Amino acid sequence: MTFESFDTWWWPFLFILVAGGLATDVWRFLGVHFGGRISEESEALVFVRAVATALVAAVIGNLIVFPSGSLAETAMALRIGAAVAGFAVYLASGKRMLVGIVTGEAVLIAGMVMGW
Repeated sequence: MTFESFDTWWWPFLFILVAGGLATDVWRFLGVHFGGRISEESEALVFVRAVATALVAAVIGNLIVFPSGSLAETAMALRIGAAVAGFAVYLASGKRMLVGIVTGEAVLIAGMVMGW
C-alpha cells in the first residue's frame, strides 16, 4: 500500500494516521514500560534528556537559519530577535516555558505585521 493507493478524499488522512502511529507508538509504549524502572539520575536517562534537548535545539536552529514558507519571508534578525526575546523572558519568568514561547511568537508575529 502506498500514499496513492486509493482515489478517495479520506485515504491520505488514514494513511498518515496509520503510518505515523506505527512509526512512533511502539517506541512510546516501550519508553513508558521501561521508563518507570529507570532512576532519574541514571546515566542512561541523563543521556536521553541531553539528546532530546539537542534535537529540539537543532530544529529551532534550523528554523531560524533555513526557514521555509512564510517564515522565509522574514528577516533573519527578526527570527533571531524573537528567539532571544523568548529565551530572555523564559529565564526572567522563572523558567516558565509557556511564557517564553508566547513571547517569542508575539515578537515574531509583531515583526511580520510591521513588515520587518
